[in-house]
Amino acid sequence: MKQILTLFFLLHLSISYGQKNIYQSDKFEALSENHKILAIIPFFTNLDLKEGLNGNDLKSLEEREGYAVQDALETYFGRGKRRKKFSVDFQNTKNTNAILAQSNITYANIDTYTIKQLSEVLDVDGIVSGNLDLNILLSEGIPSNFSFIDYILGDANYGRIGIKVSDGETGKLLWKYEKEINKKSGRNTTDLIESMMKKATRKFPYDKER
Repeated sequence: MKQILTLFFLLHLSISYGQKNIYQSDKFEALSENHKILAIIPFFTNLDLKEGLNGNDLKSLEEREGYAVQDALETYFGRGKRRKKFSVDFQNTKNTNAILAQSNITYANIDTYTIKQLSEVLDVDGIVSGNLDLNILLSEGIPSNFSFIDYILGDANYGRIGIKVSDGETGKLLWKYEKEINKKSGRNTTDLIESMMKKATRKFPYDKER
């Protein structure tokens, strides 16, 4: 029995390790040396829901999920600012979204702009962005009807999220964190981001306590 539990534990560790990936550019120090403020933009979302939805409804839901991640990241960094010390500040997302709107940059067309262009418009040193692939509405919470069999069969996989930090001046990718979303990721978007960033906190490049 102990051997079975040990094997299961090792398997779980292996799966967990494979579900997340952290990348940091070897040019991070040089490119981020003068960074003072970053902007968090809405995440690009792709929904693959079982429910049949028309194109407009689906786009509306994708937009909602994208803004939910933006809000959750701001909440995390806001709390973190009191708990931990970062070497940069984060632009208020209400200001970010207002400036984008004033420049006629919407959720529907923001992907047509480069990191350099967005950084210039927002007057920031870097951009926090990312992608979200989901088969549920994470902002409404992860389904509670979950069983161990679901985990074994792979039915507990709800999607994947990738968080990126890019340099505003060059547009180059500086840091990226990817993770699979499952039952253990958290109850909703805020929980997911809180859990992700806690696990990555010692590798988050702007954390002064690294």
